[in-house]
Amino acid sequence: MQMNKRIDGVVLLDKPTGMSSQQAVTAVKHVFHADKAGHTGTLDPLATGLLPICLGEATKYSQDLLDADKAYIARLRFGITTDTGDAEGAVIAEQSTDPLDASKAKLAIEAILTQFTGAISQTPPMYSALKRDGKPLYEYARAGMELEREVRNITIHSIRILEVQWPEAMIEVVCSKGTYIRVLAEDMGKTLGFGAHLVGLRRTMVGHLQLKNSITLDALKESADVNQLLLPVDALLQTLTPLTVDEQQAKRLEMGQRVPCVISNESALKNLIFRIYRSNPIPQNFIGTADWRAGVLHPRRFISQRLIHSVS
Repeated sequence: MQMNKRIDGVVLLDKPTGMSSQQAVTAVKHVFHADKAGHTGTLDPLATGLLPICLGEATKYSQDLLDADKAYIARLRFGITTDTGDAEGAVIAEQSTDPLDASKAKLAIEAILTQFTGAISQTPPMYSALKRDGKPLYEYARAGMELEREVRNITIHSIRILEVQWPEAMIEVVCSKGTYIRVLAEDMGKTLGFGAHLVGLRRTMVGHLQLKNSITLDALKESADVNQLLLPVDALLQTLTPLTVDEQQAKRLEMGQRVPCVISNESALKNLIFRIYRSNPIPQNFIGTADWRAGVLHPRRFISQRLIHSVS
């Protein structure tokens, strides 16, 4: 039996349907024989698409992507409402959609999109992993209990209609963290007066990471060299400005000490968080992230010892 070992890096997985996010993490961890793994935001078993999986020291930076914007392609079925808001639930209401054909339906959907774009509020569904008194809401829902949930403020950056084959429609949604596409589908259905539920969901973007650069689990398992499919830890942090420090500064930061640092043209910076490199800004020299405030670097998250970025 092969022992697990320290593997540091990122796998952009195209998660298959029917598999939970944690099952996907376990499968990738097994392929690499990694001793530590996690993901950057849950996808429902019904959903497919981009699931960045962090191995080893990359898990320290998973929170950065939990907070990132996401993009989805969603297929909605109008006229049928389910208790879960998706195709896995039991039908609780049906309404005829005959009054509309595809062209009229598209116009009707387009007319309500502005109501769901921008800063809006959502009530999380009962069938969710949110916890109440240490127990996920879906356990209460399965027991027939309906609990009050706190309304969430989210942002829908854009919604675009991709296709209408009435009574179904496919849309592309770019949104903030914490958005439930199932709830969006239900709310759009209510507004149109037909009801609706989600019949398909595919995540295409997490922050700056794109589905087009992902790999399926089958392809990963069949690869002759999985090392070639492992991205370095700093692949998670490409939106942060890189900053190179010398050996002495690097050691101090790794020990949790603050380091004086002069930043030229500081007024042009988009943010004051940097990804830090020792000597040269190449992936194997990445050591962590730091805040820059008033001429001083403050350590945020640093990797343990030297980065091991490949499978041996």
